[in-house]
Amino acid sequence: MLEVQEIILAIESSCDDTSAAVVCDGKILSNVTTTQIIHAVYGGVVPELASRQHQQLILPVVKRALLEANVSKKDLSAVAFTIGPGLLGSLVVGVSFAKSFALALNIPTIEVNHMQAHILAHFGTAFPPPFPFLCLTVSGGHTQLVIVQDYFTFKLLGETLDDAAGEAFDKSGKVLGLDYPAGPIVDKLAQRGEAKHKFSEPRIEGFNFSFSGLKTSILYMLQKNMTANPNFITENLNDICASIQKAIIDTLLKKLKLAQEFTGIQHIAIAGGVSANSGLRNSLKLWGETSPNLTFYIPPIALSTDNAGMIGVAAHFKFLKKDFADIHATPTASLSVV
Repeated sequence: MLEVQEIILAIESSCDDTSAAVVCDGKILSNVTTTQIIHAVYGGVVPELASRQHQQLILPVVKRALLEANVSKKDLSAVAFTIGPGLLGSLVVGVSFAKSFALALNIPTIEVNHMQAHILAHFGTAFPPPFPFLCLTVSGGHTQLVIVQDYFTFKLLGETLDDAAGEAFDKSGKVLGLDYPAGPIVDKLAQRGEAKHKFSEPRIEGFNFSFSGLKTSILYMLQKNMTANPNFITENLNDICASIQKAIIDTLLKKLKLAQEFTGIQHIAIAGGVSANSGLRNSLKLWGETSPNLTFYIPPIALSTDNAGMIGVAAHFKFLKKDFADIHATPTASLSVV
């Protein structure tokens, strides 16, 4: 029987998901996430409410993660936490809890970059990509194209200049009157519709992204059609969602294909909350069918959205390097992958 090297408790609290996981030697034993439903009333995340919800939820979520992993807190080797990016108040709750928990157990803490963790979540799966690989990271707050050279060496090729892809989904859905978070609802409705409506394409050179113009184009289209028919959205909701989804996915794929041609890298991964989108996942599968020389890596849904499992996997590699956090580590609201 192999001797266990480390057991890490991981905490993720960067936005409105309170999550805890237990990772043993890089293998995820439990991954518990509680999504805060209080924000649905406001149509978006309210930072102050998010931090208060984290305070209420973090202890029961940690207890459940330890219970599901059948691990005692005395068995832990380290406690990992998200240092950023994210909502500052939410991050403070997770960082403070992790520090206190580790201090009481006299074990080290490990700070983890949220964006790096999304990418390294692939190493919590049975078939992770080999280095180097190209990764499109798409979430509610970030859209980035990254060359991943090893576990902690990332080269940023491009990123969003304004709204992220996830924001484009949510804000477009809000205009349509959909509940928050609107992204998954747009995806569900899009599967029933046809992309009949065209929108102006972002004209951004290189590998950077922009979605603000697309949102404006969507708004103008809706206003024009609702002037002629006040029931336009209700009568055409599925087709509108399919059109919005296609426009966003086409923008992402255009840049990803450009990056693949530029780098020549044949291993391509996606990560982040929007990587759970069915349109994006299906588009990559179709691309793979026509490009047998390329290999695509699509994470399971549980590791796509914000979760502590990915934090624990990233922390595992930092633990092997003895890269522990300073007691004075401070959360950072704005933080890039590099």
